Amino acid sequence: MSNNDKVTIVDVARLANVSVSTVSNLLNGRDERMRPSTRDRILAAIRELGYTPNQAARQLKTGQASILGLIVPSVANPFYGVFAREVEKAALALDYQVLLGNSERDPERERIYAEALWSQGVRGLIFGSSLVAFTHLHDLIQRGLRVMAFDRPGQAADQVPIDSIGVDNVQAARLATKHLLALGHRRIGFLSGPIRTVSRMDRLAGYRSALEEAGIPYDPQLVWQGAEPDNFGDSEAVELGRQGAHALLSLTDPPTALVTVNDMYAFGAYAGARDLGRHIPEDLSVVGFDDIMLCQVVEPPLTTIRQPVAEIARMAVQRLVGRLQNEVDEEPGHITLPSQLVVRASTAPPVS
Repeated sequence: MSNNDKVTIVDVARLANVSVSTVSNLLNGRDERMRPSTRDRILAAIRELGYTPNQAARQLKTGQASILGLIVPSVANPFYGVFAREVEKAALALDYQVLLGNSERDPERERIYAEALWSQGVRGLIFGSSLVAFTHLHDLIQRGLRVMAFDRPGQAADQVPIDSIGVDNVQAARLATKHLLALGHRRIGFLSGPIRTVSRMDRLAGYRSALEEAGIPYDPQLVWQGAEPDNFGDSEAVELGRQGAHALLSLTDPPTALVTVNDMYAFGAYAGARDLGRHIPEDLSVVGFDDIMLCQVVEPPLTTIRQPVAEIARMAVQRLVGRLQNEVDEEPGHITLPSQLVVRASTAPPVS
């Protein structure tokens, strides 16, 4: 039978020989305890009948669209493209769709996106911008918007409790810096765009903490965060990484290693080092952050901090949908997932 408006969830339940509530549980992701054979029968019935949930009817009934908003800084960074794909995958499993926007970390652009989505019945948004506060969303949050923040815990400046998820950026950057220290590096630079987001401030704090623990004084000359004052550098990360490497390697006493705020800045550092005739890792060790796929194919392969992006996306979507469906009773809070140092060929002991 081809898909048409006359096919209902009752038809699916009848063909699969299950109750309507059982079909509904599967469609809404509440199938953890469902027998695989039951799930298979329902999915087979859905395919045979060409059934799709009636989203319009659901919105009329609940006032909510079965759509989540996802606002990221820029998919020019492949990490956010992968994150968006994983969010979409997790959302589809719960019978939700995803609308994506690139905000360049601009609060006003985020507010406009959020207002537009709210007017279309969207009540749950995931934000990946890691801004220091959500004051630009206060009105919508007070009206019922559910927010899941990625890559930053809740901040006092938020003034409203929100759900959040991510790795411990302080600990992750400490791990990256301690790796370089263990190799014998003592002049270690930190390469970033403007350090005006929670995640970047936390990564800088982790870098400083590891140096302090090793008895190495913090040298602000070794921290590069160049970009225009109103630009976070997400779309130009590779070029900024190149510029930053030029600046740091041109110091009278240059660093022998770099901790970079993400993999794209690390790739830019590769280019900057090459421009100056330096070789990685012989002349400069580099550590990235994120572990995007390109880390394995650049030469040399990049040592980096891996974020469990698929798990972050899945848990973010599940928590947000749980809020929308009034299935989560606990107070909003932060979910911390573990990061991992992945050692490849871009790091080595300094040349003595």
